[in-house]
Amino acid sequence: MRIASFLERGADVRVFLEEGEMRAGENLASKAREACTADTVLVFFSRASLPSRWPRTEWEAPLVTEPKAEGVRIAFVRCDDCVPPRVLAPLFEARRPRDIKRWFRSAPRAEPPSPEFAVDIEVLGLDIADRPGVETVHSAALATEFATAFGGDFDAVMRVGAAPTLAAAAGDLGVQLGLRLGGDLPDNLDRLREFCAARRLLIILEGEPRAELIFEGRCSTLISTETSAVASEPLHEAQRVFFSPDAAWTDVCAAARQVRRLAREQGRHAECYEVMDRWRTLAESQADDSAQDEACRELVWILEGWGRTTEAARIEYRRAAAFDQQIPLAFEL
Repeated sequence: MRIASFLERGADVRVFLEEGEMRAGENLASKAREACTADTVLVFFSRASLPSRWPRTEWEAPLVTEPKAEGVRIAFVRCDDCVPPRVLAPLFEARRPRDIKRWFRSAPRAEPPSPEFAVDIEVLGLDIADRPGVETVHSAALATEFATAFGGDFDAVMRVGAAPTLAAAAGDLGVQLGLRLGGDLPDNLDRLREFCAARRLLIILEGEPRAELIFEGRCSTLISTETSAVASEPLHEAQRVFFSPDAAWTDVCAAARQVRRLAREQGRHAECYEVMDRWRTLAESQADDSAQDEACRELVWILEGWGRTTEAARIEYRRAAAFDQQIPLAFEL
């Protein structure tokens, strides 16, 4: 059935369709009682299934009082112009499966979109809200309107702004998801992929599309080529300054130290690593031994935490040989 497949795609439910089929000798009341072994029951009314005379004493217990007593959610769908008892609400129409899906998800009623975006938002709803998918828009305002109108169709909505690097974008997404991503970038991406693919999430990616943050499974992605104007956090601002080609060297060093402090506090080691690695290279070109020494020490600490001890030992050996004070040892033969 169309509604069953629609619900399984977008409502995180398993539908027992064959078990719900009415066979010879069964009626709506008996089938509803049988269905109460499930967590949620959806009863379809039609002229073929609804008795012409249906006393309240026959349907009230199996359709109202018993599900309530057993903690089973039950709803009713009208498939044609039949007239079921008025008290059996909420009553949905089979031609509006999205309303049924939102009832399953206990989603609040959304505000209607602005008229200028109404058509585009409905198309996006068909493409990525009613099923997992990926779409691109060129308006940050449209992306925001869509998230407002269809947020209830998802477990959560995440918005990743334009970040200077993939590691920074992955870190931003991890923070929103409540994941502490302390590994290197490939490990972090694997964790994000596993987490997001299993959930009905909407991820809005702003700016340059990053294929590594587009996940399959149950997740949907909306790419907005236009970025929204949001207040920059201290870590983002430090990253922006550090990667700016026009920043003065003193500002670059200050930004690197800021990133190191904030990224450490948040456990965002992949971002710290890429900044320290670049800082080491820039410090060498600037003949700044102090900055180079700082960057190397942080790289060694991060690599050892990742278990990459061979790389850590190589950097530490070169750092010590270049920057540690050499103490001569005098002795007689």
